[in-house]
Amino acid sequence: MEREQTVVAPYRYAPITSRPSWSWPDGKRVAVYVALGVESYRLGGGHTEDLLHGVPAPDLVNAAWRDYGNRVGAFRVLDRLGELGIPPTVLLNTDVYDAAPEVAEAARKLDAEFVGHGLSNSDSLQGMSPAEERAYLGAVAERIHQEEGRAPQGWSSPWLTQTTSTLESLTAAGYRYLLDLRADDQPLWLDTPGAPLLAIPYPLELNDSTSMISRGVTARDFADMIVDEFDELLEAADRQPVVLGIVVHSFISGAPFRLHPLTRALRHLRAQDAAWFTQPAAIADIFTAAVPPPAPAPAPLSETP
Repeated sequence: MEREQTVVAPYRYAPITSRPSWSWPDGKRVAVYVALGVESYRLGGGHTEDLLHGVPAPDLVNAAWRDYGNRVGAFRVLDRLGELGIPPTVLLNTDVYDAAPEVAEAARKLDAEFVGHGLSNSDSLQGMSPAEERAYLGAVAERIHQEEGRAPQGWSSPWLTQTTSTLESLTAAGYRYLLDLRADDQPLWLDTPGAPLLAIPYPLELNDSTSMISRGVTARDFADMIVDEFDELLEAADRQPVVLGIVVHSFISGAPFRLHPLTRALRHLRAQDAAWFTQPAAIADIFTAAVPPPAPAPAPLSETP
């Protein structure tokens, strides 16, 4: 009889009350990054994000809703971030380079950091063999390197799914950090068999997809969530530096009625001197210098037959 595989979190427990002392640049207390999901979907195959469920094929209604992001929404969000002086982080499906190259060009003009987010958001790492997964991650990194002149440092999984080999595959493909997990308000080192891999706090709830589309949170309530999260973290940051991430998508927050309250929330954050508006790679640089990766975890003892 086969034993069930025990899944263990790939990070070690350490309460935030007993961390090393360090700080963000210029004494800033909250590192804020705003990530824009720029995605491509295959019509009629694979995973999709839908606003209306149960629409029979060909589902042009939901496809058009998603297409709004690369035709209109991405430009509106990027323009707004530029106006506010917030450096964008782009979670990029590399198929967008072919489907909507002007979006990448607009982000590039704002010195966006490009994070690998798959070839298409119709994909998922689930079901891939280790070899397939490694090739897939490598193909994304290679395309971004080709287009931007440098490989991505970070990865964000389509649909936030992983396999048992994902962390090892990421380090093998040259990725430095993962944007999938929110186990902490500070970055944390993941236990990997290869090179070090950092988990930078990912906003599972300060995310327009999980909150507004999946759970029906209104655009105004979403803006309030951002403000409340920031104000509360600002108080906690008297004791330790923290990270606040915000994830929006071009076809969701790019809609005018959502972009307006989002802008109100970002202006609130922008008015605070204690906020450091940055990108994940810069967060990784500061944290790695302050808290180097630990020694590899010891391998578990093998069972005696």
